[in-house]
Amino acid sequence: MARRLLLALAALALAPPAAASPGPEGAAGNGSSTVVTMAVVLPQHNVSYPWAWPRVAPAVALALEALEPALRAAGLSVRTFFNTSELNGACSEYVAPLKAVDLMLYHDPDVLLGPGCVYPAASVGRFASHWRLPLLTAGAVASGFSRKKEGFSTLVRTGPSAPKLGAFVAHLHQLFNWTSRAALLYVDHKTDDRPYYFTIEGVYEELHEAANLTVRYHIYAPGDDAGGGGGGGGGGPDTAVQFIKTNGRAAEAQGREMRYSALGGGGRSLEGGRPVGL
Repeated sequence: MARRLLLALAALALAPPAAASPGPEGAAGNGSSTVVTMAVVLPQHNVSYPWAWPRVAPAVALALEALEPALRAAGLSVRTFFNTSELNGACSEYVAPLKAVDLMLYHDPDVLLGPGCVYPAASVGRFASHWRLPLLTAGAVASGFSRKKEGFSTLVRTGPSAPKLGAFVAHLHQLFNWTSRAALLYVDHKTDDRPYYFTIEGVYEELHEAANLTVRYHIYAPGDDAGGGGGGGGGGPDTAVQFIKTNGRAAEAQGREMRYSALGGGGRSLEGGRPVGL
């Protein structure tokens, strides 16, 4: 994380700032420094998010510390302003854009950092594109953010993304000649950031486009029971395992082989959860 932030911040900080303001005298050769303003919109308290400010702030501090000699030589200094994207402990697509507008209005930043959650990142990303302001995020995993012409022209992801995971899965299918069909099984909790949906969406799209095979998906609602293809337990991996056992036996009876993989959630283990899908 720190290395990727370092590279991204270096590219932005060492470029001529579009909206920089003169700062106090520094160590630059001309006796003054130009201030580069970084605005941060991230969760403040809920550290179950991989991109929460208490987790990301040390990486940002390390990146800026490593950049300090180059910044000083270029006559630049960096100041940071923070606003939370949380509402009642969760990412808020209502709060985040309002905080971003406040930061833009009162501090005129040169770069935005965050949000990471998909829905807030979509709102703030469109604003950043309109303002022609670079937006760095360790989240925003959804495949929609790859469509730069649809309102995310200035968004840069420093973390994993669903399309990249999908491209890896598609490569595995081609490498091992799994070219007939694929089934994606996942739980879709329609609360907060819907991480499982957006992760599987990227895999589904890449498999559908890159690998010429039939792709199907099965959603486990939290209340699924054995009658719905599950094994109780409120859906999730237990339900998926029961589904695999049932369909695996049917496939073996027909002389077909099945392969299974569990997908991680890009830092979702911080929440104490289980794999996103299979």
